[in-house]
Amino acid sequence: MSNTARLGLPLVQAAQAQKHVTVNEALVRLDGLVNLVLQSESQTIPPTLVVDGACFAVPLGAVNAWGGYDGAIAIGTNGGWDFVQPMRGWRAFIVDRGANAVFDGSDWREGTVTLSANNAGLALRTVETDHAVAVGPVSLTGYVIPSNAMVVGVTGRVISPITGTLTGWSLGNPGAVGRFGSGLGLSGGSWVRGLLSAPMTYYAPEVLQLDATGGDFAGGTVRLAVHFLELGLPDL
Repeated sequence: MSNTARLGLPLVQAAQAQKHVTVNEALVRLDGLVNLVLQSESQTIPPTLVVDGACFAVPLGAVNAWGGYDGAIAIGTNGGWDFVQPMRGWRAFIVDRGANAVFDGSDWREGTVTLSANNAGLALRTVETDHAVAVGPVSLTGYVIPSNAMVVGVTGRVISPITGTLTGWSLGNPGAVGRFGSGLGLSGGSWVRGLLSAPMTYYAPEVLQLDATGGDFAGGTVRLAVHFLELGLPDL
């Protein structure tokens, strides 16, 4: 046996020369894999500058130094890469997605908190968008609520002051003005925490709607985050 079963750490062999090389390789893997943080699980081209300890989940079709290592974890070390195959049940935080994920044996499942034997699961997700407020009495976002999402609530923060003739604003959906909050502030740093009394399921993609109170919008930017649950189907 030359490597450990779970993390693939190299083992020092009897009468081995240069033992420190093997030990140091094992420590590098431990440093990358313990409390695993993946910089990305979608980036197909390795970064030009290799940062020691930086980890990436190598996606299908990766090229250059990652070519042929689909599905592995690439750990930056000494200007190059060490590769480890993840095992089902491993957990990681994915930096460029801002989400926790569970490895199901072939893919990283973002937000998953339960996972059945056949990969059905419950996921907790957040979708965030910076919305540039449109001129007029109403401003609509793009489709930020996905289909088949059970929404728990929406939070937001004014990141550049909302301007215009209005005295306040409300946040909801078309046909449900103020569902997530009303009497909201205009200045930078103003916030909304729209927690629904009962989660609401959206079976089709939906937008958020900002309604001006006492006048019209002229500009501003609001950072909005939709918090929802999603059900994953079992595999065939």
